[in-house]
Amino acid sequence: MKKVLFFGIAAGVVLIGCKSFGSSLIKFNNSIKLKHVDRIVYFDPEVFPDYDGIKAPTNLALYAAVSDELKKYGNYKIMHINDPVKYDSINSDVIKELCINNGAEVAIVPKVKYFKVGLGKYVFSNQVIISIKLYNNDGNLVIENSYDTYKGSGRLLGSAENSVKIGTSNVIKNMISELRNKNTSISVPKE
Repeated sequence: MKKVLFFGIAAGVVLIGCKSFGSSLIKFNNSIKLKHVDRIVYFDPEVFPDYDGIKAPTNLALYAAVSDELKKYGNYKIMHINDPVKYDSINSDVIKELCINNGAEVAIVPKVKYFKVGLGKYVFSNQVIISIKLYNNDGNLVIENSYDTYKGSGRLLGSAENSVKIGTSNVIKNMISELRNKNTSISVPKE
């Protein structure tokens, strides 16, 4: 009986620990309370490595994944800005101005990092790290989260487009989960 109980507890701990295995909450600002969100400003992602051949498919796959995932949580209006923003050096005044001009409550700034494998110049694996920052309409960082598709789901096969969609879906799920847990004034409907 003790062995069964021990293995049951061990299995539970492992399952709970694997829930967000590929996900990492980088930063969360507890002092910012979000109001009801109706409109979202979405920027094209910064794509690494900087190769023009992968930017357009990445932009399409990421935007499709973001809009599809957000439809599960409500009827949000997404204003798509076709200009990538440097992920590591974001000007909060620009974010604030674009949110105010578009009547948006939050802004999403994504980044996609592909990994190069093999000996060729442009041979990429489908291991992708998706990082997203969420800003409020005052230009303050609310939450930053990332998801590594290799660590999270062990994806070695499949297309890079599907990896981007899987990573984006997991980042948004984890961000909304964190916002629900720590920021009780956000009005996001439950699934």
